[in-house]
Amino acid sequence: MSENAPSEVASFLSDSPMKAFVGGKWVEAADGASFTTNDPGTGERLAEVTAMSAADIDQAVQAADKAFRTTGWAEMPANERGVLLHRLADGVEKNIETLARIEALDAGKILEQAVGDIQNFVDTMRYFIDISLHVQHRVPLAVAGHEARTVRLPWGPCGFIFPWNFPFLLIGWNIAPALAAGNTVVIKPAEDTPLSALYLAKIAQQVGIPDGVINVVTGYGETAGAALAAHPKLKRMSFTGSPEVGRMVAEVCGRNLTPVKLELGGKGAAVLFDDIDVEATAESLVGAITFHSGQVCCDATRWLVQRPIYDRFVDACVSRLKQVQVGYQMDEATQMGPVVSEKQRQRILNYLKKGQAEGAELVLEGGPAEVEGHKGSYVKPSLLAGGLDNIAAREEIFGPVAYLSPFDDEQQAIEMVNSTDYGLANSVWSTDLSRANRVAEKMVAGNSWINAHNVFAAGIPYAGINKSGMGGGVLSIDTYLDYTRGLSVVRPL
Repeated sequence: MSENAPSEVASFLSDSPMKAFVGGKWVEAADGASFTTNDPGTGERLAEVTAMSAADIDQAVQAADKAFRTTGWAEMPANERGVLLHRLADGVEKNIETLARIEALDAGKILEQAVGDIQNFVDTMRYFIDISLHVQHRVPLAVAGHEARTVRLPWGPCGFIFPWNFPFLLIGWNIAPALAAGNTVVIKPAEDTPLSALYLAKIAQQVGIPDGVINVVTGYGETAGAALAAHPKLKRMSFTGSPEVGRMVAEVCGRNLTPVKLELGGKGAAVLFDDIDVEATAESLVGAITFHSGQVCCDATRWLVQRPIYDRFVDACVSRLKQVQVGYQMDEATQMGPVVSEKQRQRILNYLKKGQAEGAELVLEGGPAEVEGHKGSYVKPSLLAGGLDNIAAREEIFGPVAYLSPFDDEQQAIEMVNSTDYGLANSVWSTDLSRANRVAEKMVAGNSWINAHNVFAAGIPYAGINKSGMGGGVLSIDTYLDYTRGLSVVRPL
């Protein structure tokens, strides 16, 4: 890492309270309220951050609305807007080491993984800039007796509420298409992980993004987040988080007739047929469930294994999970860092207790993990097994916990996969590609992966259905088009 990165991080965190970014200015909450964000690996304070009220959020939305109407951002040719957004991407890439350290400290991410998340933001921004240059924004229509065309135009100010598991990566996935299409944005990061969003605002200011085009508001979900979702001047809203909060966001957006995109939780399944390479598949799924300590909504947390290989697969997973090095996220030897907070750690531990109380077999004991020299929020990876009616198999745990269950044949496997209210992402593992494709198309979710899990290539839609959300098309042209509104222009001949 750069020698300058630690000192730049220290300088960035020294402002107290850290201010929000509204209309090109750094502002505190009108009432002076603030909250603390902590390093989940040590439990120590990282920064004091301004906690905005509904009145403060109104000022931010008004700033975004004004910028949309007055700065020329919306009317700017796509290539000129692209120049500014490329500067933003370049600025992020230039500061990738600083941003990665901020993200690792704030979210508990292993430093190498945080670097990957920041680069993902850069790549996503450049991908949507390229789309904006090639999409036809005016399309003639062949209509007898009329001169007609459709026009794609930006909506206006758009609101975004982000979760704490992928703070910076998800900002990129969501604001990149909105900005490339000519909209303005109000970003509300999670109160657990607000820091990288604020550093993005600093870069936006430095590279010359017009004032009010990018706004970052900080505060609690029940105050700042609720006020943003309910604001009548927003033209589009996007929320990533739990189904419970997603329902509330959808309800308030419905009152304003604000189109809303929801990317919610998941309880994904991995279906393993008996012709797989057991050792290699165990390696892949152990890597998935321990990545960012299992705090990944699209993870495979239900492992459905065909009976002839069940015992061998379980033994392979237990062996690998026992070798996972749990430690402080900034240590090079660490393979799995802390979970984001003590609250999240207790949630995971409680689910382990509830699952066993309902009869789940404890295949690999998890529980609290001790990391020498650090009093953070650490847990060990764990495995449960049993019937899918168990609470640990039904509800999203959001930690390094997988639930095992055997199946006999293809039809039973499909029924087990679809025995959930969620519908985000599943995977099927088999060397028989005809069977794999057949099963993939029968799994009820937004995404089915074959012989892999957590696959995110630019150009492939990614979205959930049922309890996992609605809308989406992330990382595809569909998302860009979501952030443009259609207009028909007609002249009778």
